[in-house]
Amino acid sequence: MKKLLTFAMLVVFSISLVNAQTAKTKKDPAGDWKFEAPYAPEGYNSGKITIGFAEKKYTAVISMTGSEYKINGENVKFENDTLTFSMYIEGETVGVKMKMEEPLKMTGAANSSQGEIPVTATKQVK
Repeated sequence: MKKLLTFAMLVVFSISLVNAQTAKTKKDPAGDWKFEAPYAPEGYNSGKITIGFAEKKYTAVISMTGSEYKINGENVKFENDTLTFSMYIEGETVGVKMKMEEPLKMTGAANSSQGEIPVTATKQVK
């Protein structure tokens, strides 16, 4: 009987430990991300995406390397570890969809009239 009770307590403790670990590794896109899009046109192939979260809504601000100009993302959503938003660049709407593979890495693509451009982003840890 003692062995059964000890085993049951061990199982409950193990489940609690696994749940605690899962909660710690929750993916959160909020923060600064360095992005690379090597096949994008010159001037748009690297920069920073700042993801914010306020009033239960996500925001995205994109800046390209070497430029002070900032582009606001529209319709920003984060669901099922996937970040989606659109932005208006040079008279065209560009859709971005990236999946958080790890808490500090996202991969995906930007879609425009010129086709799909692969994008990777790495979270900048302060």
